Amino acid sequence: MQAHELFRYFRMPELGDFRQYVRTLPTNTLMGFGAFAALTTFWYATRPKALKPPCDLSMQSVEVEGSDGARRSSMLDSDEPLSFFYDDVTTLYETFQRGIQVSNNGPCLGSRKPDQPYEWISYKEVEDKAECVGSALIQKGYRPSPDQYFGIFAQNRPEWVIIEQGCYTYSMVVVPLYDTLGNEAITYIINKAELSLVFVDKPDKAELMLESVENKLIPGLKTIVIMDPFDRDLVERGKNHGIEIMSMKSLEDLGRANRRKPKPPSPDDLALICFTSGTTGNPKGALITHQNVVSDCSGFVKATEKALQLNSSDSHISYLPLSHMFEQLMLCVMLCHGAKIGFFQGDIRLLMDDLKTLQPTIFPVVPRLLNRMFDKIFGQANTTMKRWILDFASKRKEAELRSGIIRNNSLWDKIIFNKIQASLGGKVRLMVTGAAPVSATVLTFLRSALGCQFYEGYGQTECTAGCSLTVPGDWTAGHVGAPMPCCHIKLVDVEEMNYLAAKGEGEICVKGPNVFKGYLKDPAKTAEALDKDGWLHTGDIGKWLPNGTLKIIDRKKHIFKLAQGEYIAPEKIENIYQRSEPVAQVFVHGESLQAFLIAIVVPDVEVLCSWAKKKGISGTYEELCRSKDVKKGILEDFVRLGKEAGLKPFEQVKGIALHMELFSVENGLLTPTLKAKRPELRKYFRSQIDELYSTIKI
Repeated sequence: MQAHELFRYFRMPELGDFRQYVRTLPTNTLMGFGAFAALTTFWYATRPKALKPPCDLSMQSVEVEGSDGARRSSMLDSDEPLSFFYDDVTTLYETFQRGIQVSNNGPCLGSRKPDQPYEWISYKEVEDKAECVGSALIQKGYRPSPDQYFGIFAQNRPEWVIIEQGCYTYSMVVVPLYDTLGNEAITYIINKAELSLVFVDKPDKAELMLESVENKLIPGLKTIVIMDPFDRDLVERGKNHGIEIMSMKSLEDLGRANRRKPKPPSPDDLALICFTSGTTGNPKGALITHQNVVSDCSGFVKATEKALQLNSSDSHISYLPLSHMFEQLMLCVMLCHGAKIGFFQGDIRLLMDDLKTLQPTIFPVVPRLLNRMFDKIFGQANTTMKRWILDFASKRKEAELRSGIIRNNSLWDKIIFNKIQASLGGKVRLMVTGAAPVSATVLTFLRSALGCQFYEGYGQTECTAGCSLTVPGDWTAGHVGAPMPCCHIKLVDVEEMNYLAAKGEGEICVKGPNVFKGYLKDPAKTAEALDKDGWLHTGDIGKWLPNGTLKIIDRKKHIFKLAQGEYIAPEKIENIYQRSEPVAQVFVHGESLQAFLIAIVVPDVEVLCSWAKKKGISGTYEELCRSKDVKKGILEDFVRLGKEAGLKPFEQVKGIALHMELFSVENGLLTPTLKAKRPELRKYFRSQIDELYSTIKI
């Protein structure tokens, strides 16, 4: 065959030939081709794209030269930690001033009554009210100085921010009082901080404080300012004990009639004295400066700037206590960008209604709430088919997560997850969790289901809420991210627990502009927390992962010895046992005179009955909690989980007692940050503990 013939043999069909061929095809085939072409075009146009990470995800932190193993964020250009992200924002006063500008005096603080929409006051209105509050305090004889402290004893509401900004405008200091601390701790804080004026939201809190005054427990208190309406009887009662009772409105009016020029603070000035609830002893007052808060806020903004680009169209739901630094940090981030802050109604049971009404874009959460969401979602998938579909859809979204893709417009979102997203208002684009560990299973599922950027952080009050944070683009669970750009983190040896920094394990220590200045009037506790080089010793045990992220693996403070001398870290064991299906809470206990561990277990009220039924055990929740077979089944599950997690035999509990009521803040068994109050738990369950030790023979 000649070359030209060969060419003719293999030549492409002419256009006319192709048209002729198409005409011969059946209509159904042509429609199929058209549909395929349309779907292909749609997929290319809407195909998901992974978020571009701000650094190499395989090296999220790097070692700081000459620092004995400390690591910093890979996002930094130098070893110097970040103090300020915006040049004109170095204090909480300047934070708010920037918010006024970038919001163009937009809506700032919102609140609502039941079944009503949110009502808003603007940034300028907040500034005006704040200046009136601060001016009134000066008119009443207080100095515009960082040695003037004022208490706030209230739930989250607009007045909180107004009072804070009023104090910051005149370099004064805020001392939050926990709603759930109890009267004894509140009395302690008022005396420790020498508070002579306290703001409260409701008259009953004023009455509580007047009782303490009548019993001569808080002799230094002179004035109580109440936000809500109150009776004249309360004023008379206060007068009888030398206490002035006045309304928030009258205080504002006093300041408006005696307006003073602002006297803004400097970055090193004290901003807050945040009393940590603690699991033992009296609360400790952490001294937090303006630079502490702004640097931590700056670290968050730097870490997420390319992924989030926060702006004045964002809105935040404020329900986590403002007496904690986590919520204070979130407020700083929001106000700095001119965003809206909508407050919940004050009842956590109405939070879902508040979310649907506000439709926030920013939603900070704690693991307790995440666990409830997770349990509710899977609880509603009450058939094998529904659970299979939910699991299948989440696995498809998880596959995208592993590729760095976060979205809420996939097929699975439209047919499976849209109701879950709508329950949070439908517009959430950022969630942050902290305060306690969160299960990798729960976090991964909710990241998939909610289709928004979902960060996990780690820190404590003493480093102004956060010192590590998930890096955008890394949506894997089981770690708490890399050091935030505002600090360095190093691990130091804990020899008694066999954690050595040389092996990449040890106590987590933090240094940077976000680390607090010490505890109020407590040099001994300050020296325990801060070493001579300025490193904060957290008491948590961490481990560096190969990609430069930090994993929390243990807790130093709660270790104890058994009779044979073995060290026990109960929180590590509790975190393992917590994975048991029928279990809601676990308290692991041991004593130096005993050779083994025991545990108090609160079964999950929504799961126990179905779990027991699978094992052939029937009864009500109360009956099952008294069942020896149920107790045996849970103990066997604990042993199985312990073996899978590599617990040593002496780390496994040998007996358990079942308890029907959840440990909570209200019954005094959890701190306000939902950590176990171990001394109180030991005391509360003393009889069950003694009975277990007297009856178990090993």
